[in-house]
Amino acid sequence: MTKRTLGKTGYEIAPVAFGGIINTDETQADADRYVAYAIERGVNYFDVAPTYGNAEERLGAALKPYRKDVYLACKTVLRDAKGAKEELIASLGRLKTDYFDVYQLHSIRNDDDVEKAFSSGGAMETLRWAKEEGIIRAAGITAHSEDHAIKCLDLFDFDSVLYTMYWAAGALRDNGAKLAAAVKAKNVGLLCMKVLAHRSWRDGERKPGDKSWYKPMDLGADGPLALAAMKYCLSREPAALVPPGMFEYFCHMLDHIDEAIANPLSAADIELLKIEADKLGDDEIKLADN
Repeated sequence: MTKRTLGKTGYEIAPVAFGGIINTDETQADADRYVAYAIERGVNYFDVAPTYGNAEERLGAALKPYRKDVYLACKTVLRDAKGAKEELIASLGRLKTDYFDVYQLHSIRNDDDVEKAFSSGGAMETLRWAKEEGIIRAAGITAHSEDHAIKCLDLFDFDSVLYTMYWAAGALRDNGAKLAAAVKAKNVGLLCMKVLAHRSWRDGERKPGDKSWYKPMDLGADGPLALAAMKYCLSREPAALVPPGMFEYFCHMLDHIDEAIANPLSAADIELLKIEADKLGDDEIKLADN
């Protein structure tokens, strides 16, 4: 796979990232196998969080032979400096590393998230300290709100944004357009998640073992839709796409990423996305976009 530059970090990364939640509740042998497969396919950006169950422990052990050759990103959902520092240090231990290539304020959704993180004693104090100390090499955010992501970019010189570039919200509301322009202007690396989201889970539909917070596409029945959704996200010029948290979706994205890049988003793709988005309806799209 042709590598893409992650903004001003200069990191050259594959266009498909490995979401660490893939390893949650898997045996260590399977986690090792998944990571080895990713490495074999050329994947070199791995993203995880302490909120993903035992994913850090599984990923840390699996990545140990490859650590110097990959980029490892982690996150904190805590908004205070003390809690974020403790979480950062604990994550380093579980992931068997002494630094993170990217460390992110996780799940920025509203004014409260921004105000707490950037206030005196807020989590941004930890990110600044860790970057100065070389414990983290780049600082980023993950966001569910376009406006609040842009607000964070105005408050600090972040290196990356991981955003919910959900195709259905894009088809109906042009979701992601403002943020894509903002990161391009500031040379901030963009990564897209919820690429293969279909809709929100309905009552009683989600089963044990479903690792996505949304219902992902049916890779058989929704194959053309999935490809169009990948093209939609790629049209926002990200460095990489992040698949849902199941290994089969990771493999599907790897198998189709070259096709999606070689044949960019077309009018026919846009029409397909709009037709499906209209079927879902705005309320269901809002739920899946959270």
